[in-house]
Amino acid sequence: MRLIQFTAADGWRGHEQKIIYLYEAFQEFGLVEDQWIICRNDSEIFKVATEKKLQVLGYDFKSEYDTSFAKKLKNISHSLNADVLFMHSSKAHTLGVLSSLLYGMKTKMVLCRTMIERVDTNFFRKWKYNYKGIQKIICVSQPVVDILKFAVKDASRMSIVGSVTDIRKFENSSKKGYIHEKYAIPHDYKIVGNIAAFTPMKDLVTWVNTVEELVKRKVKAKYVLIGEGPLEAEIKELVKVKGLENDIIFAGFVKNVPEYLPEFDVLLFTSINEPTGGVILESYACHVPVVGTDAGGIPTVIMDKVTGLLARKQDAVDFADKVLFILENQEERDNMVANGYKFLLETGTKEVIARKMMIELEAVL
Repeated sequence: MRLIQFTAADGWRGHEQKIIYLYEAFQEFGLVEDQWIICRNDSEIFKVATEKKLQVLGYDFKSEYDTSFAKKLKNISHSLNADVLFMHSSKAHTLGVLSSLLYGMKTKMVLCRTMIERVDTNFFRKWKYNYKGIQKIICVSQPVVDILKFAVKDASRMSIVGSVTDIRKFENSSKKGYIHEKYAIPHDYKIVGNIAAFTPMKDLVTWVNTVEELVKRKVKAKYVLIGEGPLEAEIKELVKVKGLENDIIFAGFVKNVPEYLPEFDVLLFTSINEPTGGVILESYACHVPVVGTDAGGIPTVIMDKVTGLLARKQDAVDFADKVLFILENQEERDNMVANGYKFLLETGTKEVIARKMMIELEAVL
């Protein structure tokens, strides 16, 4: 197969990491004849792909309705003799449809969908999901399929391939006291943390409220938030109002996640509408126990009381109870950690997901 992965995203989130992981796995396991990534010139994925010396084609396009680029996309895909255009963002989806509709692009189109979000909110969005040139819609979890059923007339076009992580990225990860030393935390204090963008979906208000509850219970711990985003100032103000400045550490955006994540004694994951949660799989890779929300696609990767614990959405007391249970029950904690790692090996490694993805892509040819 000759494959193009196409995204119009500017930033660096889990989906952009997924594109890189898939490219590397397709290459490593000889699953493609040739492949390319098409993206914006100034995007984060362009920078990462360039640094990794992947075949990346950077372009400038004004918007998802840039018909001149849609024409160029058709010429690119035909000149590369690509079999499949694998689209990874909403804007890429629109440009692919325009390329096919207006300029006769013949390359088979497959859409990857990771968001739990209604797409039948206007005529065009609903129409482009039902466009006859889209051969398949690959979703990351069942809740993504369920929400798309409101728009997609032919549900048989949808299939599920889960989230992916690179276990080798964390092979040498172990608790070394990195966070304790960096932030001068006493070594008998536990670390409860999260890695998340400061966006509404991550529900960091509940995260802060959970910390407040744990502080009231005099838990000997510090709480670390890694990430950045539009709600950062709001969350920091909430922490100040609650008087938790000495308890919560804002670490900002970090590149060395394999140094930070193994230091957590618990991953406290309060997202309310997550398709799956890549950081959950990374926590499994680092042998870190997880407390996550019983919502969205999170229960597809956290089996309650087996690989982690599930708490009620926006219920800080329930989250605090579950965190305390893990901190105070070593045997149950160790069992969940072992089961989580086994689950990751069976369902979420680069090789497992790449081979599943290739079966879906080859099915359209």
